[in-house]
Amino acid sequence: MATVFNLDRSGQGLHFLRYGPACRRSQLLVLALISCLSIASATSSFRPQPRPDNSDLAQTTSTTGGGVGARTCWYTVQIKTSCASPAHTSDTISLAFGDVYKDEVYAAQLGGFAGAFDRCATDTFKIGGPCGYGVCYLYVRRAGRSGWTPEWIRVYEPASPGTPSTFRYGDPLPNNVWYGLDRCRRLVSPSSSSSPSSSVAAVQAM
Repeated sequence: MATVFNLDRSGQGLHFLRYGPACRRSQLLVLALISCLSIASATSSFRPQPRPDNSDLAQTTSTTGGGVGARTCWYTVQIKTSCASPAHTSDTISLAFGDVYKDEVYAAQLGGFAGAFDRCATDTFKIGGPCGYGVCYLYVRRAGRSGWTPEWIRVYEPASPGTPSTFRYGDPLPNNVWYGLDRCRRLVSPSSSSSPSSSVAAVQAM
């Protein structure tokens, strides 16, 4: 049993407070609850979520195979389809990713060839778009009735091709919802957080 000296603010001296095993157990339960809530909060921040701004990038007119400006950087994107996904999908798969300054690469439609996004498959694409400063967010959208479950998506930047940015999924995507992760740091100066620079990407399947 612990003994704590407590100074009476009325000036009448010290009082002895005794905390027995029951009190200590209550304190431990409170600490355990706080720890669990902290872990759950940290874990949820690394799970895919709907895109907060609800951007409907699908309204952008897309061009495939060319038409990107002179300052185009080419990113290698690998997409692993989960082994829990349907055997085949006819859904339209769209992708958007970028850096903390919202230099965004947007691919309106990936795939479109036999075997694309089949169960357990890994598909590789070359996607052209604005040159960024480290991919820290990525969102993917499916549109259709087949359903599709990505396992992970890796983006290889031209400046650092050996160290990809990996975004893990593992759950079926909802229909017509941009879904993904945003790991960008929030400390961006007002001058650098101007309007996003987005571009319709040229896409090449590999």
